[in-house]
Amino acid sequence: MCTRVQPVEWTTNLKDQNFDGIVLVTQSHETLPPELECLKNPLQDYSSVDSGLGDEVVVLKVPGLPGNRLVFASTGPVNRDYDDVRRFSDAAVNGIKRALKTGMKRPLLVCPQHKDYKNSTLVAALGALHGLYMPIEVREMSKKEDHKVCVLGLWATQEDEGRRLVELANALESGRVACRDIGGSDPERMAAPRVAEYVQELFKDTLVTVEVVSDVKTLEKEYPCLAAVNRCANDVPRHQGRVIKLKYCGEEPIQKTLMLVGKGITYDTGGADIKAGGIMAGMHRDKCGAAAVAGFFKILAMLKPKHLKVVGSMAMVRNSVGADCYVADELLISRAGRRVRVGNTDAEGRMVMVDLLCEMKEQAVREVSPQLFTIATLTGHAIRAMGPNYSIIMDNGPAHRNKNAAQWQKAGEVLGDVFEVSTIRRDDYEFHKGKSEYEDILQCNNQPSSATPRGHQTPAAFLIMASGLDEYGVDSKKPLPYSHIDIAGSSGPFPGVPTGAPIVAMATNYILSDSL
Repeated sequence: MCTRVQPVEWTTNLKDQNFDGIVLVTQSHETLPPELECLKNPLQDYSSVDSGLGDEVVVLKVPGLPGNRLVFASTGPVNRDYDDVRRFSDAAVNGIKRALKTGMKRPLLVCPQHKDYKNSTLVAALGALHGLYMPIEVREMSKKEDHKVCVLGLWATQEDEGRRLVELANALESGRVACRDIGGSDPERMAAPRVAEYVQELFKDTLVTVEVVSDVKTLEKEYPCLAAVNRCANDVPRHQGRVIKLKYCGEEPIQKTLMLVGKGITYDTGGADIKAGGIMAGMHRDKCGAAAVAGFFKILAMLKPKHLKVVGSMAMVRNSVGADCYVADELLISRAGRRVRVGNTDAEGRMVMVDLLCEMKEQAVREVSPQLFTIATLTGHAIRAMGPNYSIIMDNGPAHRNKNAAQWQKAGEVLGDVFEVSTIRRDDYEFHKGKSEYEDILQCNNQPSSATPRGHQTPAAFLIMASGLDEYGVDSKKPLPYSHIDIAGSSGPFPGVPTGAPIVAMATNYILSDSL
């Protein structure tokens, strides 16, 4: 079973009896527009006996409304220095969860457009859909239902607005469902071979082409650093690594080529540098970078942008521990011909991506306006530095000159898929220079990233150095823009549901920039 997106419908009729209740997301009942006047009086009556109306999600019985039920989920203030559009998605998640407790099966989400947040309705819809996601393992085991509700209704003031709202919500949520399915599933359901099967089914009969590389000799020849991580897991057939290559090409002359590499560690034991002290739990989520690549391609398949070409590689590998695992002190020759000294086998994410990034580099010199990316749940330092809710983006020299990170940060603010900008400095390159004549590059020190100064920036420098991208900087004849994205913090809590970051920001930046 592949992506099964929650059915979504739109209506302009607030009293549409096809629905069995209303979930109202707004700042205050006092700010409701005239079209929602019929909701104002019941909320005023409630506030006359409970001054905490805006503090908690409440349920009111309102005769005449669908199902005679109104769930009110206030965003709270949205005009302070630190407020952003996420107030609407947060309120919608809370509102839809309360609606489920009432027994609603056909809720109508009502979120009037806020004057300062023109996309508040779409953001609320995405929040509600996040709250309605059902994990693939649950869907596959359920004999009756594979959705939490029969349909989610979205209220709009005009027909064309409603149609566009449903189109965008469906496309973005389809991408996030694919991302959650792959990224959030346990290490057996989404072991590398089964991810490949899922992706092939996901893009069957679409404009996205899929190629799966599984032959061990090919992996060893083309991607030696990835093959080293895969070496131990390869002894177990169901855990054997895969490189999944995706390609989408628009119909019109291409204006931009995106080249994405995603980290897909299906389970990270830490390898020989094993994760001890109970910190291994949750490491099935170390594949969210590759999951995001697949999710973005799902959005491409649905919205079919004409001006884009996108090439993606998903590095699906298990970092196992055993007699054949790679170990610290090993010397490996990367695809770019750089001698790499392994410093810590728990720094496997950069290893599985670096040769794929090198391959993208080789292709990029022939592409139209290329932009290279690595996307990964890479470092604990990213969470320590920026907190648990933010993606981090950092540019190389050519990307910095193009202000790529700043554009991503701006795009992320539109629909609440938010970013912090970090910088790759000379210190990061120095950190990875070989410490003896044996090696050109040191893969990592032997400390956790969270205990290492600049622990989320230095891996970006490693990826640039070991892939040979350092020969395509601002001082070269062919500068190649490259950005590294660390989603260790933004990928979502465990236990919990993955967020789908950063694909909504990607879609906003490259597909929806003219329509939002």
